[in-house]
Amino acid sequence: MGLEYQILLAVALDLVLGDPRWFPHPVKLVGRFAIFLENPFRRIARNPGTAGIATAAVVILVTAGLTDGIVRLSTMVHPALGDAVSVFVIYTGLAARDMIDHSMNVSKALAAGDLNEARIKVGMICGRDTVSLDRGGVIRATVESVSENMVDGVTAPLFFAVIGGPVGIMVYKAVSTLDSTFGYKNEKYLEFGRASAKLDDIAAFVPSRLTAILVPIAALILGQRAWNSLKIFLRDRNKHPSPNAGQSEAAMAGALGLRLGGLSYYDGNPSNKPELGDPLVDPDPHHIRAANSMMMVTSCLALVSFVALRVLFVQIWSGVQ
Repeated sequence: MGLEYQILLAVALDLVLGDPRWFPHPVKLVGRFAIFLENPFRRIARNPGTAGIATAAVVILVTAGLTDGIVRLSTMVHPALGDAVSVFVIYTGLAARDMIDHSMNVSKALAAGDLNEARIKVGMICGRDTVSLDRGGVIRATVESVSENMVDGVTAPLFFAVIGGPVGIMVYKAVSTLDSTFGYKNEKYLEFGRASAKLDDIAAFVPSRLTAILVPIAALILGQRAWNSLKIFLRDRNKHPSPNAGQSEAAMAGALGLRLGGLSYYDGNPSNKPELGDPLVDPDPHHIRAANSMMMVTSCLALVSFVALRVLFVQIWSGVQ
């Protein structure tokens, strides 16, 4: 089975099954392995930056090696088993259904008039403090999370799956997990997590921009504000403190006519991020559904584009040889 078909089957599995809570997810194992290595490398290398580089390198190399070994071994047993393992690994690197489920739980709580429940639900998908968020703040936080996850959980994994198959997607997930585990700008991880954070910025640089370019096209297909999406993307995409998160957030803000960003609190500490987009409309629960629709159509466009480019490249390469 070709890689293109493996990816398509993996996408279908993600949309049908999502991320069952009982399942021992490989990405969670990568995170535990990273945490396991932290203290030993801190003891070996007194410089926290050096220890962080060593930890990231080992996690990525071991993840790549194990994934490659498992796929090769299963293929040796039987080609069909190799295909099944490859599909499964790629499936575990995708998170579209999971984000849809979580974000719609927020929308349902708001529709029921239960703001406290909505705050709890949005707290499961974003890192900010949610206890004091008003209705609009909950909606904006949810839309921002969907916008970011569109890259981190869907299009960037697809990008690396198209390039490197199961190994490619797991290497990307290892990098992303390292950033979410160590990439904090606090006293403990400022130096130790610097390499992890920088690697994540580098890995998502291209897919975040390719995704954001596709958002206005998705807006056009869905009857949203396509021109405004493009305008806000070009105007606000580099305002975000993250070099990548602002790309898709700005495009999404423009498509929905919302203003995202602004003042948030993390562990009680204020973080006043630049505002993205113009407040053309007031935040409403239907914007959460619209954001999910935007994520799905954008992800489909990305999948078709990435696979088509891969097929074209393979054909050109075969012709050269």
